[in-house]
Amino acid sequence: MATSCPADRILVTTALFTGADDEPAPGAVALGDDRILWAGPLEAMPEALRGDATEVIDYGDALIMPGFHDAHLHYFHSALYLSPLAERFVGENEADAVARLAPLAARRPADSWLLTQGWRDYLWNPAGMPSRASLDAAYPTRPVAMYSGDAHTLWLNSCALERLGITEDSESPAGGSYDKDADGHLTGIVREAAAMELMPRIVAEFSREELLCAYRSFERYLNEHGITGVCDVSLMAMPGLDFVRDDLFGALEEAGELTVRVSMFPTLLEDRSRLADLQAAHTGPLLSARGFKQFFDGVSSQHTAWVHDPYTNARFEGDCGRPTVGAEVMEALVAPAADEGSPVRIHAIGDEAIHRCLDIFEAHPVAAPAHHTIEHLENFQPDDIARLARADVIASVQPRHITLDPGGPERDLGPERVPYMWPFRTLLDSGATLAFGTDSPVTDIDPIDAVYTAVTRRDADTHEPLGGWLPEERITLAEALRAYTAGSAAAAQREGELGQLAPGMFADIVVLDPNPFELAPEDIQQAKVQATYVAGKKAYER
Repeated sequence: MATSCPADRILVTTALFTGADDEPAPGAVALGDDRILWAGPLEAMPEALRGDATEVIDYGDALIMPGFHDAHLHYFHSALYLSPLAERFVGENEADAVARLAPLAARRPADSWLLTQGWRDYLWNPAGMPSRASLDAAYPTRPVAMYSGDAHTLWLNSCALERLGITEDSESPAGGSYDKDADGHLTGIVREAAAMELMPRIVAEFSREELLCAYRSFERYLNEHGITGVCDVSLMAMPGLDFVRDDLFGALEEAGELTVRVSMFPTLLEDRSRLADLQAAHTGPLLSARGFKQFFDGVSSQHTAWVHDPYTNARFEGDCGRPTVGAEVMEALVAPAADEGSPVRIHAIGDEAIHRCLDIFEAHPVAAPAHHTIEHLENFQPDDIARLARADVIASVQPRHITLDPGGPERDLGPERVPYMWPFRTLLDSGATLAFGTDSPVTDIDPIDAVYTAVTRRDADTHEPLGGWLPEERITLAEALRAYTAGSAAAAQREGELGQLAPGMFADIVVLDPNPFELAPEDIQQAKVQATYVAGKKAYER
């Protein structure tokens, strides 16, 4: 990158973390247009970068680092559930969750859907799967749809079932279910692919302008938390239902309002034209499509993650979860995409799903510099950990998932399999690349909380368990920050453009104070975002 022209601005600090070293050092970064012109010791900066109009900002002892990049979130749902159009909560129990609908019911039109996200039956007291009866008692004539915290299950009332045309004779789509009680009556619980299929019909009542407002608000929320880029990955595994809304992103970009770098990953289908269409329509540096997404299984807490041996608390003989599609079907989807140079990201949580996913990626690698990616990877067969690095497959993981269900891994998988749960230290030591994200709206997008959990193996809210869960799998602060920057850039297929402070990289930067490298691991959450720069422009200032 030429340095003959003056920089637009120069950011100075005693703590510059470029991502190349394990510790920050005094230095500065020079920005010109949307790129980094220079980064390093201030005294070594070329004098030509300091012009009469160059703005110099001294951030003192605050940490200057690459902007956080969320490697895995669902933008549509994240924006929706943080907007006035819906609500987001866990609830203390089934009755409390129903009661928390009241504010939403009061502000939404009388005949509109009441939509929420966040309930987790295994965290309730008493625990237990809810039913439509409690919703019917409170809202007998108004449709209610409550999406679970893991985004895999819908809890509906009778009015919602009727509006959606679901009866006791309805057949659920492959990979999903309409739960029934012992008498064959619908309970109101709809799982996996069946829930995914219904969501577009539920959210169809929201206007384009309402959704644009939600998108604007969410990108501000991202910038406030130091996030400069995201991978918006498909939440659906069906044609036309991926919820990657390039039309909304495109409207913000055209209006000059897009302040987050977005990499889109639509659903991988036999018809691969969706990705080609997105890539043709969006060619700018802020909005682009980078690859495909597919689903191989569900989630462990509901026994829909695909595991090799039966769940420890099996609900029936041979309870190993299930693949969403057969391995041969998944391979038939991946092979032509890889041949065309398109990387694929596959949701695989259970150890058997991960194992089969690696089989497929090893047989059908994608040409460098692209990378295939596995999403979530919660429970490994031991020999598969080293296979990730050998196959150049990225581990896209969400640190806050580790503590979402205290005791859940022990309950569902037993003590023999627990040591291979979210093995971040072992993965890094094997040479694998970690990419950090949040799976928002499953967990909040705050990267500092996720970094805290990765470094301490403790929950960001409760700070439990005190010594850390599987503490031998803790990683260092520098490793966690690299996973949230350079690692996520690799998952976005943009590692040559993002994730480090180096000449030629996009000028996506976050400033943290106090400097987390000066804090004890248990105090990392004291670090606050002071400023966020996207494409060289200040998108947020505290």
